[in-house]
Amino acid sequence: MSSGLPPWRASASATTTASVYPSHATPAYIPVQARRSLTTPSKPTTTVSSQPAPADEDAARKRVEFPPAVRLYVQRCFEPEHQIPGVTRSEMEKKLKSVITEAAQSDSLHKIDWATLPLPQVMVQNDKTRILANPEASTWGSPYMASAASAQTYKHDESSKKRKSAEYQTDSSNGYPPWRQTNKQNTFEDRITYSPTDKRQRIDFKNSSSKSKANLEMRKKRFEDTQGSYGSSPSSRAASSTPTPTGPVVGRCQELEKNYFRLTSAPNPDTVRPLPVLMKTLDLLKKKWKKDNNYTYICDQFKSLRQDLTVQHIRNEFTVSVYEIHARIALERADLSEYNQCQTQLRALYAQQLGGHPTEFKAYRILYFIHTRNWTAMNDALADLTAADKQSHAVKHALDVRSALALGNYHRFFQLYLDTPNMGAYLMDMFVDRERLSALAAICKAYKPDVTIRFITEELGFESDEQSARFILDHSAEEMLQEKDGVVKLLTGGKAAQLFELSKNEAHRVVDIKGQI
Repeated sequence: MSSGLPPWRASASATTTASVYPSHATPAYIPVQARRSLTTPSKPTTTVSSQPAPADEDAARKRVEFPPAVRLYVQRCFEPEHQIPGVTRSEMEKKLKSVITEAAQSDSLHKIDWATLPLPQVMVQNDKTRILANPEASTWGSPYMASAASAQTYKHDESSKKRKSAEYQTDSSNGYPPWRQTNKQNTFEDRITYSPTDKRQRIDFKNSSSKSKANLEMRKKRFEDTQGSYGSSPSSRAASSTPTPTGPVVGRCQELEKNYFRLTSAPNPDTVRPLPVLMKTLDLLKKKWKKDNNYTYICDQFKSLRQDLTVQHIRNEFTVSVYEIHARIALERADLSEYNQCQTQLRALYAQQLGGHPTEFKAYRILYFIHTRNWTAMNDALADLTAADKQSHAVKHALDVRSALALGNYHRFFQLYLDTPNMGAYLMDMFVDRERLSALAAICKAYKPDVTIRFITEELGFESDEQSARFILDHSAEEMLQEKDGVVKLLTGGKAAQLFELSKNEAHRVVDIKGQI
């Protein structure tokens, strides 16, 4: 049926109607698939489709299900008792990631014995030891797990952890540590910077004399020595020519006494004493300490004894006994540096349930932190105490000392000072004068106008009136002590209170001790 319009008008009207009122809406955009990551695609995408990804791509994105053994392995890596001093958390996490990633890529997650596989911190420590001993044979940056069989190569007892003071980075991509690499892309001349207007620093490498060029060539050869000969001794370079064993050293030395020397290379078994010889050495040192009481000699011999135990990875009840005896001797001579080293190692040994006297040294640890005023470490020490520890006499005494000081109860504090178990009195001797000044400042505020010297002696735990009088004169003026009615008294007026308050503030300054935790 005709609409009554010319043909050209009819077609135009139909076109307009279709464009304005379509039968179904056509989107004004091209649907694109959302990007899954921020990485740039390797090829430009020319065809965009809203169809779902193929089934194989969904399978690739599926998360890897780790077996329970792997999860337990990761959990053990982050436990505090498995941490090794000298191996940072970032190094451990990087090694752990590479180990698990390579195992997943090689489809060997279920083939590896994760219970016996060394922890990543042990792997990093072995790498550092191997590099220091033999740079050429190092496996710096090499993977630890090529297959399940290669995991047995690094089977190692976790009790072989050693303390290290230096920390290294394992970001090298070649076979040498970062400090032994040489920047070969830039010449020696490119690394020299100077101002164009500075005549003293200007060096013309193009027109320099032949002698200067020869000197520069000699310097470049020295700096490009990638064998690490800089700073190394002839013995260490000779040792690097032979492969170094990865296991612990087994000593062959039969000498009972040996001086302590800091190791600068891999230990020589001929200079390391085995366990039976070390036991005889300990008996000899105990007899010499009782007879001669020569601390310089005894400390050197004990450090050598501890070193031989460390390089042989010996961690047993005998090791605990060695560290405990050395710690007690250091306390007797007020050597807090050596005592603190022994205390730190004993804490790790006690965590492995190797015997010894843990409650005794937990009490020492609390008194030590009272002396150093390290309240953060004190909170950690208190958190480590068990209900059984708090019932022991030594730990209970140390907790009472802490409570008396926190409450300002100097009367109770000096009662505890005169009745200290074990060798805790040696630690309390290190801060008792500080607390005596605090007590005197409090006495000057509470007692007016004076107190007898006998009262001071009994309250502050002095052995005699002469000792208490000498202590007062050392921290105040001579006119503070006066004799009245045949009795020596301390004047507690305003001047005495001010002097003792100044002495107290000076004594309560932060204690800085070498080797403090």
